[in-house]
Amino acid sequence: MVDIPITNIQPDRAAVASQWQLIWWAFRRHRLAMVALVVTVLMYIVALLPGFFAINDPYLQNARATFHPPQKLHLIDTENGFSFGPHYYPMKLTRDPETLAAIYKEDTTKRVDVQFFGRGYEYSVFGLFKTNIHLIASPDKTTPLLLFGADRLGRDVFSRTVQGSQISLSIGLVGVFFSLMLGIVLGGISGYYGGRIDFFLQRVIDFVLSLPTIPIWLAMAAALPQDWPATLQYMMITIILSLTGWAQLARVVRGRFLSLRTEEFVAAARLDGVRERRIIFRHMLPSFASHIIASITLAVPAMILAETSLSFLGLGLQPPTISWGVLLREAQNIRSIATAPWLFMPGCAVVVAVMALNLLGDGLRDAADPYNK
Repeated sequence: MVDIPITNIQPDRAAVASQWQLIWWAFRRHRLAMVALVVTVLMYIVALLPGFFAINDPYLQNARATFHPPQKLHLIDTENGFSFGPHYYPMKLTRDPETLAAIYKEDTTKRVDVQFFGRGYEYSVFGLFKTNIHLIASPDKTTPLLLFGADRLGRDVFSRTVQGSQISLSIGLVGVFFSLMLGIVLGGISGYYGGRIDFFLQRVIDFVLSLPTIPIWLAMAAALPQDWPATLQYMMITIILSLTGWAQLARVVRGRFLSLRTEEFVAAARLDGVRERRIIFRHMLPSFASHIIASITLAVPAMILAETSLSFLGLGLQPPTISWGVLLREAQNIRSIATAPWLFMPGCAVVVAVMALNLLGDGLRDAADPYNK
């Protein structure tokens, strides 16, 4: 655990600061966590507007660009004079005379300038309206810009990775939300009332925790009909991940409720005639909300990895739905990776997202620890 001292904060400010202010002061001294926060925010901004950040239509197939390698963006043009500006060179396909292997070389005689906030394919924004404005756009539709190359059907891997972030990142948030609701409600009831209710709910939690997670995921996902629409598949996969993820949080909440129900402020609220629901949600839950937030942040990467694993094995989301797990199915064999290693770029996105969320969760947990100040 990383020590995060806050001794350099002025004593008068620390004395009157709220709990959230103290947590923020401690958190912003955790440099890795701050970097992870920036990366996480940027990734969720991309997931919120994937069409704006995508360059080409992620569903568009191009038979002439099958396994097209990644292209470079250039800022300085020395081949056609000397000039500045973002541009790229189309690649020319040639064949090795001996092995007939495909060889791509940049055709420096044809320069294509890149447009920022240019016009490209049309996409929907939050389902409210349609636009064709993109952060990066190529005016030449015959030779599109392929930053991460293309797959076996000639589809842009970069645009598909950006589009897949919407489902892969959101399924973690939605799944953790369902787990949070179950964990807080059942864990709170168990810890607050105790007795037979506590005994029964703890045995249920013990049973859920004893289940082998991966086989349960596989069995439940395999039971889903393959002809269901994408939205229904998305919801069912989220529910499946949530049903096995709530037990650990419920146990943490139950322990906190057991320690808080004997505190003086809880007893004072009861003597004052405050209803039990208000005691739980107004007085007890806010006292350890920071720990719940840290637990949620650490649970999101597990949900992302679970969805990626299920989709990679063909038991989660199905094409034409785009997620990181679905995209990684293109790189299931050694031959594909050897021919087109850029097909593993969605896996790199998974690694970056999981590392950023784990570091963010570690920073929040350390900042929220009252004994680590």
